[in-house]
Amino acid sequence: MATSPPFPTRPPSPGDGGLRHPHWWQRRWVRYGAPSTLLALSGLVILALVRRQTGTDGFLVGLGLAVLPVPWLIAAFRWLDRVEPGPWRNLVFSFAWGACAAALIAIVANSFATEWIATSTADPASADTLGATVIAPVVEESAKAAAVLLVFLFRRRDFTGIVDGVVIAGTTATGFAFTENILYLGTAFGTDQLTGDRGIASVTAATFFVRIVMSPFAHPLFTVLTGIGFGIAALSAERRPVRRVLLPVCGLLLAMGMHAFWNGSATFGQYGFFAVYGGFMVPVFGLVTWLAVWTRQRELRTVRAELPAYVLAGWLGPGEPFALGSMRARRMARDYARHHHGRPAAREVARYEGYATSLAFLRRRGRAGRAGPDFAVRERELLAELWRRRHVARPALEYASRAAAPAPVYRPAVPYGYPAVTYPASHPYRT
Repeated sequence: MATSPPFPTRPPSPGDGGLRHPHWWQRRWVRYGAPSTLLALSGLVILALVRRQTGTDGFLVGLGLAVLPVPWLIAAFRWLDRVEPGPWRNLVFSFAWGACAAALIAIVANSFATEWIATSTADPASADTLGATVIAPVVEESAKAAAVLLVFLFRRRDFTGIVDGVVIAGTTATGFAFTENILYLGTAFGTDQLTGDRGIASVTAATFFVRIVMSPFAHPLFTVLTGIGFGIAALSAERRPVRRVLLPVCGLLLAMGMHAFWNGSATFGQYGFFAVYGGFMVPVFGLVTWLAVWTRQRELRTVRAELPAYVLAGWLGPGEPFALGSMRARRMARDYARHHHGRPAAREVARYEGYATSLAFLRRRGRAGRAGPDFAVRERELLAELWRRRHVARPALEYASRAAAPAPVYRPAVPYGYPAVTYPASHPYRT
């Protein structure tokens, strides 16, 4: 914990000595320009491939239907990430990687592998089954896991635990499912155009029901297992490299296995799909959802437990740990700032809450011996960000801590032998 006085030191200016110019690959325009260019090219190629396979009409229909679950899934992952919100650029990158790069890799690799198996065995039916149950899970989950790995390696400060892994993995898989649904729904619409089927009996309606209504969470659920592996690895000490490698690999293998089981459910008989869906997919989805929500509540408890040390050092106000450890109090603080000072103040309070949460997690890692060599530097950076915003955030959080605190109970003294009566603190007739 920082023991210096509660005010930040002057940051080094560009003219100070000791600052080295970054290498060309560390420059901002390279770090952002290269991935953006790669994803844009992948998007153009995947757009052309999907449109070629579905036709223009099928592509437009598939696009309109596939986009329906996307806002709900993104909103769910963003809600889960509200304790320590990651930057939007990570979510945008993850979604774009899943929708463009991972989808392109999957289409090319799956098509090549299935064609090679069919040519080698001279049995197209078994090639399709083998491609769906073995090749596709390995290729698709590996392609999606690449986005989680990139964020884990190059955005390490934003990847601190299980929730971050779940959010990045789920967002990547949502983008992948979006592109895949366009392909499936567009192809189904083209089939209906040829056969003349319409309404509920059409292939498009059946595909929409299975992929959009029943199982929009399927791809996110598979890849979330990989994200959990990376999240647990992020919580591990850096002096345990074997564990930090094995945990993501185990999560990836579980994702591949679950994906293969789901794809192979159609081969389990007439009701195999529904048996796997109701007896396996739904319970696992409920278990993973419970784990994510429990982890979110555990993060709030960590905030309440770690920040009082900074109150004693003078960096935070006395009511801030309670307010920052309650999502209701956080919302009240933002509303208070917005009501009294406008939207810019509310945004500053939201940033203050995020920096304070990062500070609590950093201190937890430090006490557990898992902090990196830049612990002191990172702590000073976070404290400086908090100090810059204290004039706006501190009154809002102190108000929220008082407003959200449970009301005390008044217990008047009574003579012996008479029953005690309990009144709430707001009782108008209490003494």
